[in-house]
Amino acid sequence: MTTRTSRSARIRIGSAPDSWGVWFPDDPRQVPWRRFLDEVAESGYEWIELGPYGYLPTDPRVLAEETGRRGLQVSAGTVFTGLHHGPAVWERTWDHVASIAALTRDMGARHLVVIPSFWRDDKTGEVIEGSTLSAEQWGHLAAGTERLAREVGERYGLRVVVHPHADTHIDTEENVARFLDATDPDLVSLCLDTGHYAYCGGDSVKLIETYGERIGYLHLKQVDPAVLAGVRESGTPFGPAVAQGVMCEPPRGVPELEPVLAAAARLDVDLFAIVEQDMYPCEPERPLPIARRTRGYLRSCGV
Repeated sequence: MTTRTSRSARIRIGSAPDSWGVWFPDDPRQVPWRRFLDEVAESGYEWIELGPYGYLPTDPRVLAEETGRRGLQVSAGTVFTGLHHGPAVWERTWDHVASIAALTRDMGARHLVVIPSFWRDDKTGEVIEGSTLSAEQWGHLAAGTERLAREVGERYGLRVVVHPHADTHIDTEENVARFLDATDPDLVSLCLDTGHYAYCGGDSVKLIETYGERIGYLHLKQVDPAVLAGVRESGTPFGPAVAQGVMCEPPRGVPELEPVLAAAARLDVDLFAIVEQDMYPCEPERPLPIARRTRGYLRSCGV
């Protein structure tokens, strides 16, 4: 039986700029980066992600000094990719990935979170490509992700963890399974975001129990079922859905996080579990009280 003590020893909790309403490198509606660092430390977290590249300082010496004096460490960087478009986008993809991977490595992190490109614009909701992939595009996505994982591992010593995400092509239970079955488990792991997976109809505990060896990283998030029902009925894009409050403060939504954490603990591997409550845009005074309450709630779950 997994005790809460052993669960806490194997799962390291952190938070991310996302939980402070940060989606973009620079946006007047977002809190300044120093305030984010101050408040995430004040909330009781010791681990953070880099967030959108350019929001936090990109000079590793500066960032190391700023995080170090607040008792913070970096768990991962994040990149966005459109690898289903095939080899033609490789050079552009690598140009985007390389600087982020270098900063991630220089900050002592070991994971690179890879988010597939959106088929709807995350700010405007405009449809920019089809919502489904052809067999050829699935092949490009799998091969391109494996290549990216290989290159990132060899050059930067990082592990790629792919993040299923609303309004992308890796979203539903069916599409996540298709992607995992098409990629090499020695190269490609999953960043399971509990909120996005629930948003797209998936069961996080079932996914962990079915594909446990592929779970390399967690994002902890909950969905408000009532708001989600309205979003599904109206076909609201993800960005506007977030503005409507579809992602909510735990434990007010789904999935329940304690069973998810218990299932993850049964894998008996070291995992990061990073809180990511999508709140773009939000009032600057809003994130800190939520972050404090969320950290307290997670402690009650044994982590």
